[in-house]
Parts: sequence; structure tokens; C-alpha cells
Amino acid sequence: MSAWNKTLTAAGITDPQLRRDYSVQRRLVRQYRRSAYLACRVLLPPAVLPHVVAATAVMHHGDTLLDSGPKPERAAAWEERVRTALETGASDDPLIRTLLHTVGTYPRHREAVEAYLATAAAELAFDGFATEADYQAYVDAYSLPAFLPIAGLLGPESDTDGRFRAGCRTLIDGSQRLDFVNDLAEDLREGHPGIPAETLKRFSVTVADLEAGRASDGLRSLVAHEVEAARADLRSGREVLGLMPPAHRPMVSALIEIELMTAEAVLARGTGVLRGSASPSTAGTLKLLLGARRAAVRAQR
Repeated sequence: MSAWNKTLTAAGITDPQLRRDYSVQRRLVRQYRRSAYLACRVLLPPAVLPHVVAATAVMHHGDTLLDSGPKPERAAAWEERVRTALETGASDDPLIRTLLHTVGTYPRHREAVEAYLATAAAELAFDGFATEADYQAYVDAYSLPAFLPIAGLLGPESDTDGRFRAGCRTLIDGSQRLDFVNDLAEDLREGHPGIPAETLKRFSVTVADLEAGRASDGLRSLVAHEVEAARADLRSGREVLGLMPPAHRPMVSALIEIELMTAEAVLARGTGVLRGSASPSTAGTLKLLLGARRAAVRAQR
């Protein structure tokens, strides 16, 4: 029996159709989130791994749908399909079938999924930010609800004092800000940079400068500013680790460290972000994950 099949069995997924459905999502997630998938594969307990894979696949598929087709129809079609499946308990879509099974296994997951569905359309209205306050509103309206269906599977059974949600909010603020500066070239091609206009003005950078590929000292300082703000939130977000079950901490810790490594890569690229995004070296990522794996094994002895 393959390692993945053993993982499915450990997660209690025994139905042949469901095993195929989860396997499809695993292949997709492994393709577009290779580092994150590897961290999950190496560091997460088998019982939760397929469910995290399914939640990640749902979020990615929703983003893909929102990025294609007539805008008003995108969110409505996706939301209707998922809500109908949640109400009826059935779907002809392999992806949604995995979601239904995961919700059945983790009932608290349903609330996070429904909250995500209710706010996913916020992405459709995105055409850039005038102010930092606009960016923060976007994090609340879209980034955090999209993150919680995955994070909730790894967090505490309950969050009555809201500390876990607050920690997740800090984490996703750092991650989203890092994504926006790292994906600047792509966002410019789509016509809406994710860095607020007031921040660009503060560093004497214009959208016209960016579109023309002008690598100025102001842009270099802007990149450094955004990266440092992102790093501060990512480091503060480590507080969520103490609120999680011990078995889930190594993986989440590793993902935070990979984000911090990405921040270093972006900082090193500087104005080069106008030519494309940066990422940590494969060797550095593997070294981090292997070290985390050894530490996790030692902790279990």
C-alpha cells in the first residue's frame, strides 16, 4: 500500500470513490502549492492531511473561478453549487464531495466554509487600494475568510476568546502583504497593484513608473518597507502555534518560516520584483522541512 493510501486509511477515508476524489485534489495541490504541500506531507498527522488538502483545493478552485468568466456570474455560480451541496449532502463534483466529507468529519469546518462563501465576492470588487485602510478592509473581507477554512482544521476545538482568529488575522495580513509586493509584476499586468496608492505616493513611486519598469531608489525603499511590515506580522503571528494541538504546530511553524524565507528573497530581489516574483531556494526549503521533521520526531519520543 502506498504512503498516500495509508494516509487516507488513517484519516478514515475508506470509500473507493472518496479515496479517488481526495487523490485528485492531492495531485492538484501538489502541482500549484508544492512547498506548502511538501510541508503538510512531511509534518502533518495523516489523520488530518487529506482534509487540509481538500480545503486548500476548494479555496484555490474558488479563486480560479473568480478570475475567469463574467464577474457577476463567477461568485454566484460557485457559491450556489457549494451551498446546494452543503444543504443536500451530495454533489457530482469530486472536489465538492471531498469538502462534504471533510465537513462531516470536522463539523466546525462548515461555519468557516459558509463565511468564506459569503465574502468571496469581495475579490471581484478589487481594483487596487487608495489607502492602507482600504487594504486592511480587504484583509477582513476576503483574505481572512479565505484562510480560516484551512487554518480552522489545524486550530483548537473552540475559540471562544477569539485569540486564534486574531492570530490568524495577523498571519494572513503579513502573508497577503508579502504576496502583493512579490506579485507586483503580475498585478500590474492585470491593472491593479496591491500596494495602496498612498503608500506609492509616500515613496515617490507612480503606477506609470511601475508599468514602465523604472527601478528607482524610491521603489527599492518601498519594497523594503512592505517586506518589513509583512515580516513583523508573520513573526507576531507565531502566537497561534501555542493555541494549536501540538501535533499541528511543526507544519504551521514551517509554513511561517517559508514565508519569512520568501520575504528575504523578495528583499534581495528589490526592484527586480518588476520582472517577476521571488521564492526561497529549493535546497533551503528542503533543509528547513527536514530539520522540522527531525525535531518533530524527537518531540514524540
